[in-house]
Amino acid sequence: MYPEKQSFFILGLSRSGKAASEFLLAKNATVFIYDDMAGERVESVIQSLEKLGAKRVHKENLSRAVEVCDVLVLSPGIPIDHPLAVSFKRKGKAVVGETELAARFMRVPVVAVTGTNGKTTTVSLLTEMLCKDGFQAKACGNIGEPLIGFCEMEENSVAVAEISSFQMETLNSLCPHIAVVLNITEDHLNRHYNMENYIFLKAKLLKNSSEAEYAVLNYDDTTVRSFAEKTKARILWFSVREKVNGAYYQNGSLYFGEEKILSASEMFAGGLHNVQNALAAIVAAKLMGVKTESIVKTLTDFKGIKHRVQTVAEVDGVRFVDDSKGTNVDATVKAVESMKTETVLLLGGKNKGYDYNKLFAVLRSSKVVHAVLYGENRYELLKCAREQAFDSVTLCTGFDFAVRIAVMLAKEGQTVLLSPASASFDEFSSYEERGDRFVEIVRALTATEEKDRENDRFETADDTE
Repeated sequence: MYPEKQSFFILGLSRSGKAASEFLLAKNATVFIYDDMAGERVESVIQSLEKLGAKRVHKENLSRAVEVCDVLVLSPGIPIDHPLAVSFKRKGKAVVGETELAARFMRVPVVAVTGTNGKTTTVSLLTEMLCKDGFQAKACGNIGEPLIGFCEMEENSVAVAEISSFQMETLNSLCPHIAVVLNITEDHLNRHYNMENYIFLKAKLLKNSSEAEYAVLNYDDTTVRSFAEKTKARILWFSVREKVNGAYYQNGSLYFGEEKILSASEMFAGGLHNVQNALAAIVAAKLMGVKTESIVKTLTDFKGIKHRVQTVAEVDGVRFVDDSKGTNVDATVKAVESMKTETVLLLGGKNKGYDYNKLFAVLRSSKVVHAVLYGENRYELLKCAREQAFDSVTLCTGFDFAVRIAVMLAKEGQTVLLSPASASFDEFSSYEERGDRFVEIVRALTATEEKDRENDRFETADDTE
């Protein structure tokens, strides 16, 4: 790829599209930009890129892009079967994503993490372990800043990249020094059509690895275990069930080889899923030469991930937990299994192609005493709840109303858990916005409770007088 001599069409101006545009413009490429979303944010991005030399394209001229441009740079939010992407392919022209663009210009080692669940936690843990040990490590990719912003980092730097299946659709050149695959469960089938395609995309992370690279794989996941046959990389495992060549969980403690790292009770959070994430991070950190004390300090000090099983308040003896990041069935199952008290569960949003029967089968024997079903897929959820004989449900429409219903249902000593098992795009732009709205509603309740207490104090004082 020779940016100075080629023209690029950037389709979608999210964080990755904006970053790709800025990178290419800095290399004197001809850059055309387009986003069909209206609003102040997009207009602001377009204007800032125009000042750098980008050329705005209007909708009526979109079809000409395939004739004028050499390369289409596709936002990860736009599927590979988008009509413009299909047109570029038919013309024999390149269709890449920002992550693929970054891979072609990368100058520092990359540790890449993929999987259905746990990516953000694992990337955050590993980045912190590396930083505590003196590396200039940055979390990037699907978390934080786009990978392309870290192509030319300084010596002793490491890019720790979270890679989604959306990014994998246009990713072909990345060869991570360490590739971590956490797990494979049903997700994004509305985008990828079937599990075979989804598994294929996840396995692509390993396709360029040679004997000089490493693959860190989940031994307990049979699909991930099979990836060992699809790569030339040296394999290390992690497991919560068996002693493996790598990191494992045994007698309540986490080990790497014969070395005990720490007891699970010393970790930042409970739950077997957090042990799995920690084990994956331990293997990658050890392969990078990180000292045990840096690993232990990270695992004991880590505060967790925003919107992932995060306690946000306690009001009138009811604990409120934000797991808005639980956008698929497996993530919600793990969140539910980590609950220690009776729980009112908020479920719903936009379906990503799931069968929710598995979820309600788990709920029958869990701490969940009631489920509030809301959002675009509420009737699908209700159907599966009935099929699994889970009858403690309330059906409603909007998110705000659902939260207030959950508050009314919850009793002292119980938990209200937002873990939707669904995408947020029926009402929100992201799971972050949904989680922030949950926190906003809960904090308003907290403020009301404090006001009531204050009034009670004044009333008590008046009675005394």
